[in-house]
Amino acid sequence: MSRAITAADADLVDLFERMCAAWTAGDADGYGACSTEDGDYVSYDGARARGRRVMVENHDRLFRGVLTGSALVGQVESVRHLRDDVAVVHATGSVLMPWRASVPGRRLSRQTIVAVRTDHGWRIAALHNGRVRPVRIPAPDSLPSRASRAMTRRAGPAHRLGRRRRMTWGGRVTRRTDA
Repeated sequence: MSRAITAADADLVDLFERMCAAWTAGDADGYGACSTEDGDYVSYDGARARGRRVMVENHDRLFRGVLTGSALVGQVESVRHLRDDVAVVHATGSVLMPWRASVPGRRLSRQTIVAVRTDHGWRIAALHNGRVRPVRIPAPDSLPSRASRAMTRRAGPAHRLGRRRRMTWGGRVTRRTDA
């Protein structure tokens, strides 16, 4: 269960703040230094980068291009220690463009960070960044819910069991569920 931030979590808050400061300085190497060599980074649009080198290259292009002069602003919301050397950190943040005085509400993102304690202090092993856009869940008796149940009944039992279905990404089969 997540809990409030405590003084014992200061190093993890510092890690997040260093990441924000490196972004704001346009320092891709400093931004990457907050991560492990084999870190995973999933951006708000779902794109995934594996490894510090790729993250640094991507952010260098962003900082020299469309995000020139931007600031990463945010704060840690909670820390959950899974072990003494592994923690899940939740934070909210947003990119503040240089021509704006405040962050538009639709640009707010939530980061889920898996941090690990290394010989060099806490580092980010995985970061998932998603937009904060809560979706209202339709009531079971609403039109969308009734329509979904009707289409599920029409599809039949084989569909509900996942038989003969494939997941594709860019036209490539990534997983078969009928094996």
